[in-house]
Amino acid sequence: MTMALYCLMGNPVEHSKSPWIHARFAELTGQTLHYGKRLIALDGFIPAVQVFIAEGGQGCNITVPFKFEAAALATQTSERATLAQASNVLTFRDGAILADNTDGAGLVNDIQGNAGVSLSGRRVLLIGAGGAAAGVLGPLLLESPASITVANRTLAKATTLVARHAALASLQKTELLAQELRGLECDFDVIINASASSLSGEAVPVAASTLKPGALAYDMMYGPAAQGFMTWAREHGATPRDGLGMLVEQAAEAFLIWRGVRPPSQQVLAELRAVMT
Repeated sequence: MTMALYCLMGNPVEHSKSPWIHARFAELTGQTLHYGKRLIALDGFIPAVQVFIAEGGQGCNITVPFKFEAAALATQTSERATLAQASNVLTFRDGAILADNTDGAGLVNDIQGNAGVSLSGRRVLLIGAGGAAAGVLGPLLLESPASITVANRTLAKATTLVARHAALASLQKTELLAQELRGLECDFDVIINASASSLSGEAVPVAASTLKPGALAYDMMYGPAAQGFMTWAREHGATPRDGLGMLVEQAAEAFLIWRGVRPPSQQVLAELRAVMT
């Protein structure tokens, strides 16, 4: 029997826990597969995908900075990947490349299911307008928050992202705004850092005045990269949370797409946190 092959593609990838997560999913669901990680040259994404398909690869997760390229490469694109114009999951089947985006579902499942914070009726700040933010904005809107403000250093990028989601926001009766990072004055119930600030070791890109007391301050990064943001949030009276749960939950969605089985994500998240502490 041929081993089913999957992998993570990105740059960087050495820190990733995805191989551990998928190996544990496979063990718990009785699936047989191999999941690796591949460091891809910044100008080498398309050839890397072609090589992996030629090797018999059945699917891959995509991380920074290739999510937009992955969506553009696909021959078929899911509704959520189309809206995001970014993909973190590719499936290779019968000569087709199928693109999906499970980042938003992973984030929402972690915030509401694991952290126990409802998004309905809340004021949400989404920091960043790149691939990470694009992947989660649609699923966040589907939870009907009162408002979502997309804040980015470059206002034009935030405005473009907001315009693409305007129809969905209207259907959900959610106020959707684009704003520069400078000059943010409102206090928010939920702040989500989807920028690269933590990954690159930069300072938190917003002022503490954006936090309501007890607000959920969520960084999509995890491990050492998220510690600066989480310390900042804690020191200013917010409830910090890193993106480890999002990582596990988006992986569970990808595993379901590939294998047709939903793995026990909460169990795996608890085990992973125990391993990392």
